[in-house]
Amino acid sequence: MTQPALAIAVSSATMGSVTAIDDALKANLQYAASFSAPLQPPQPRLALVLCMDARIDPIRALGLPSGSVHIIRNAGGRVADAIRSLVISQSIIGTEEVAIVHHTQCGMQTFTDAEIRQKLRDERNAIADDIAFLAFSDLEQAIRDDIRIYRQSPLLRQDIPVRGFVYEVETGRLREIV
Repeated sequence: MTQPALAIAVSSATMGSVTAIDDALKANLQYAASFSAPLQPPQPRLALVLCMDARIDPIRALGLPSGSVHIIRNAGGRVADAIRSLVISQSIIGTEEVAIVHHTQCGMQTFTDAEIRQKLRDERNAIADDIAFLAFSDLEQAIRDDIRIYRQSPLLRQDIPVRGFVYEVETGRLREIV
């Protein structure tokens, strides 16, 4: 099964440029060489909604064992973007708790929805007026807003703990907000 990945990595490398995907494929070959699949399917109890920022490693930051959490990531860690995944996590897999984690120095605080729409118009001649990019200026208020959006959704479980946190990228610490 690793031959297609190897073939892709080799063909890109022979073309003269190694990409980040090529590097990931090479690392995957090393990972797969010593991989052993879990004997039983995981049964995570926790669904974690957090930003896609690469500085955050939720497994290490929260000391989570493999298979113990559903990690749902998107720009800003916004619940509105995560509802579909949360529904599957809760209704099919049976997760029983939700943690919403935003973080300091988030890129979503550096622009407005109007600014990103204008950028898309200018750079790509693309109209994105119907997309909510969910930028925010107040980090703690964004967490409160996401908890409210969660609580207003009839699709999501309302009988389980839902808590909101700020992850401080400067220190690695979590601070509970709601």
